[in-house]
Amino acid sequence: MWEAGVDAQQLDAVCVGETMALLVPDGDSRDGAPLLRAEIGGAESNVAVHLARAGHRAAWLGAVGDDAFGRLVRDRLTASGVRCLARTDPERPTGLYTKEPGPGGVRARYWRRGSAASALGPETAAEVRRLRPRIVHTTGITAALSDTCLALVGDLLSAPSDGTLRSFDVNYRPALHGDHNADTLLGLARRCDIVFCGTDEAASLWGTSGPGELAGLLHGPDLLVLKQGAEGAMAVRHDRSWFQPAPRVSVVDPVGAGDAFAAGFLGRLLEGAAVPDCLAQGARTAGRVLGITGDAPAPEPGYAAAWETGHRPGRDPRGRD
Repeated sequence: MWEAGVDAQQLDAVCVGETMALLVPDGDSRDGAPLLRAEIGGAESNVAVHLARAGHRAAWLGAVGDDAFGRLVRDRLTASGVRCLARTDPERPTGLYTKEPGPGGVRARYWRRGSAASALGPETAAEVRRLRPRIVHTTGITAALSDTCLALVGDLLSAPSDGTLRSFDVNYRPALHGDHNADTLLGLARRCDIVFCGTDEAASLWGTSGPGELAGLLHGPDLLVLKQGAEGAMAVRHDRSWFQPAPRVSVVDPVGAGDAFAAGFLGRLLEGAAVPDCLAQGARTAGRVLGITGDAPAPEPGYAAAWETGHRPGRDPRGRD
């Protein structure tokens, strides 16, 4: 069943997708076996957390199992200021993944086949439309979880928006998408108002060699945001473009930085900021996440969410100059 809804006028953003339990190493036990610390992670809920921490009224819409990991997901997101609008599935488990640091970097392993979130479908899109948020955000990861999830994402991005901006992060994962989803992801990206995509992702998926070629290939979104790794990021709108250098930081774990960038960008867009300011905030938010081991900052004691304080910065989520 779904949790009780909220007043649609309260919502700045609804982020739709899977949130999993995350186990990360936290020292060794006496017999040498690794101790593991339980966290949470998911591309869309990471975005919601950062938006909430910036003072926006953000909600996460997804599904969890009726288990300890599902309760962990709800508790952590709520403590981070995110309104948790999740369905509890009594038959399917909450997804799980681990992070394993090694000489070649951090390796992630996933246990998500048959998870509660993989059973999400178009009825979730109907719930989002009822809520009428200023922005709805989802990713290519959700689209790859199952046929019903693909239908959900397609519905979210193609249905009449009634003023809601549709944001989509391609989030290409070779192990999840394989080599057969390039056309599917391209079709989804073309339906959006705002698309986030790494230049490496675009090259792998569609063979593009630069921002201009990718913008010409997509030709649908109002705003294309290209993440260029250590170089920085670029935004393209019609015949205009802007560039933001990447921050100089010591990288502890790169996982989650792309979500943080998207959240920083969308947060400033919600405040009516110009595109260069959105890029700059995206870079700052990503820089903070690069220096931690989790996907997003842990909740702070005594943190008061925008739901409680009434603070709601900005009005026009268009970023026009």
